[in-house]
Amino acid sequence: MNTCLKIAELAGIPAAAGGSNFVFSPLSLVAALSLTSSGARGETLRELLSFLGSPNLDHLHSASVHLAEAVRAGDRELTLSFVNGAWVDRSMAANPSFVAVAASVYGATIEPVDFIHQASVEEKKVNNWIEEKTNGIIKNLIPDGTINHSTRLILANALYFKGKWNDKFDNSMTETDKFYLLNGSTIQTPFMSSREDQFISSHAGFQVLKLPYKKEEDDRDSRSFSMLLFLPNERNGLHDLMRRIVSAPNFVEEHVPRRRVDVGRFMVPKFKISFYFEASNVLKQLGLKSIFSSSSADLGGMCLESSRVGQLFVSSILHKAAIEVDEEGTTAAAATVIAMKLMCYIPPVDFVADHPFIFVVREDKTGAILFFGHVVNPSI
Repeated sequence: MNTCLKIAELAGIPAAAGGSNFVFSPLSLVAALSLTSSGARGETLRELLSFLGSPNLDHLHSASVHLAEAVRAGDRELTLSFVNGAWVDRSMAANPSFVAVAASVYGATIEPVDFIHQASVEEKKVNNWIEEKTNGIIKNLIPDGTINHSTRLILANALYFKGKWNDKFDNSMTETDKFYLLNGSTIQTPFMSSREDQFISSHAGFQVLKLPYKKEEDDRDSRSFSMLLFLPNERNGLHDLMRRIVSAPNFVEEHVPRRRVDVGRFMVPKFKISFYFEASNVLKQLGLKSIFSSSSADLGGMCLESSRVGQLFVSSILHKAAIEVDEEGTTAAAATVIAMKLMCYIPPVDFVADHPFIFVVREDKTGAILFFGHVVNPSI
């Protein structure tokens, strides 16, 4: 998933330069590309495995099963949907081995459709499936006319999360204050606050805040989610911090706060973000090239040779993510960490997120990143 994080730099930094907030789901993209790998061969498969960080398909499938089990594990305190879907034109005879792997590893049922004669109808069907699986948040992901008579197969992943903070914020403490934009100007926005000790760590040039999400108290071994806020010390330090995070393997894991500290000034803005982009060009820059080429893509493992459907290739990869953070919780994650007390005195730590910052929503035990993005203007 480390390679996938580089999307945050290639797509996120231009968004920030244009004054836009940004969010995407590495987990969702990895799931869709992993499912695609099941039907890839030759150089196309090699590129996909390299991007996904797996030496072979067996390793990738095993990792995918482990990740899905960790994310989907039952928990009454959380609502999380992580599902895959596949739609294949009736002119194609799906390869039984691809159908089996799609079902057993990725939980995806191959549904026959008629893209050739009813493209608009099938397009609406896929959009409705995505909207349903994301609880109505992601609407009309596929723009009108994207699916046409030449479309033969669509693979999709839908991810939805709703969780409450382990220590929710008191609404009465939320106050409006200044937030500094990258261009030096300021806006007024609501900031949440708390008098509780917080998981905060300080590093060269930045701080990290960990906000755990509520989980079942009687199950210490269940999945555990949290949101991390990476706050640069400099008001215009977002770009440099972003590059540090995406360029170093395990950067996020190595900077997760491990203990609670007393806090002085503590301010975190409320925000709501939705971001859509076509990921093909970004993925090409990261080494996925043959999959998009009509002459070199090898996705022959998805259908039987007798289908005679011509050469499959990926025409587009559409991605949209949305996240909302308020006093109650967020559409993202949850976590619990054992706090350690120190014998020596530590002065209170300030954490004032009044300028652009990066956020991460992750499953703590596996390190899987569900959402990654930045906030440059919480008022939009």
